[in-house]
Amino acid sequence: MFFTRTQRYHFPIPKEDFRTRLIGKHVKIHDLDFEVYERGQTLKIIPHAELVDDLKTLPITDVELSADGNATNVVITSKMRKLDMGGPQLILLFCGFLLLASLILLMVGRERLFTYTLLGICTLVFTVFWVRMEMGYFDYVRKIRDYVKNGKELAV
Repeated sequence: MFFTRTQRYHFPIPKEDFRTRLIGKHVKIHDLDFEVYERGQTLKIIPHAELVDDLKTLPITDVELSADGNATNVVITSKMRKLDMGGPQLILLFCGFLLLASLILLMVGRERLFTYTLLGICTLVFTVFWVRMEMGYFDYVRKIRDYVKNGKELAV
């Protein structure tokens, strides 16, 4: 949906070397531990959020590796945990209803002040929501992608 991000990379190292570089490692991002483990042909990067009391939206990342001679093609797909999907979907639904109501009122041509107020509230709520997502969820996605891409330990 809106919160799934996919990146593709080509690395000049063999698939097995790339896989062993990641498996079993722990990544710390914003004082939250992410574990890398293998499930079938893909690597999964899962957050350990059992002890987190804060409301956080966290990604689950799949890393698919395919050999290309002595090189490796990597597809990194990050998606939101199903547990965390409710809040963002509810906010998007609320913004959608506000936008639809303001557009219908704009077409009808009545109460311009009420129409623009609804449109302003919709814009404000969506902007605050998106900024918070960029600082939280999408920041985790970027840092996990950088970890897989660069192989450096992140302690941010």
